[in-house]
Amino acid sequence: MLRREDVLIVDGYNMIGAWPELDRLKATRLEDARDRLLDMLADYQGYLGLKVIVVFDAFRVPGAGAKLKQHRLGVVYTREKETADECIERLVGEVTSVRRDVYVATSDQTEQHVAFGRGALRLSARELLLAVEESRREIGKTIRKAPPPKRNPLGGVLSDDVARVLEQWRRGERASDDSGGKS
Repeated sequence: MLRREDVLIVDGYNMIGAWPELDRLKATRLEDARDRLLDMLADYQGYLGLKVIVVFDAFRVPGAGAKLKQHRLGVVYTREKETADECIERLVGEVTSVRRDVYVATSDQTEQHVAFGRGALRLSARELLLAVEESRREIGKTIRKAPPPKRNPLGGVLSDDVARVLEQWRRGERASDDSGGKS
């Protein structure tokens, strides 16, 4: 079970190809599929409180690669001539610690074995999708159960005199002072 201290490293394009919703988006526009994946994983990260790093393969794209934050997720585009698998292996080595578990989400069997050999735990694309969907259901239940926001969040905090004056102002009335005159 994933915990707050854990790190989840996700093979981004592997998830896009394996999750039906994202695979349909990819057919028309890959960028939309990437954005949707990041949105879903950001919600999942926020729900569990763990750290999520998403790796996108830029093997055939010239350049030095990129690391950025999007939706508070770590997003890594691999360097030129570096595969997502190589990047994930490197990241597993960088984030492994005795205080946390590192999970690698991919359905690539070879990558699962290599990550497992480096001390990471395996999570298939299907398992991650089920976990993300379950977290979305839990978030929805929590939102439905939450009491409606208080109409006046300052109620009970302000003294009666201050509350009375503020209410008079809200209604467009002029507040009277303690001496009975108008202010």
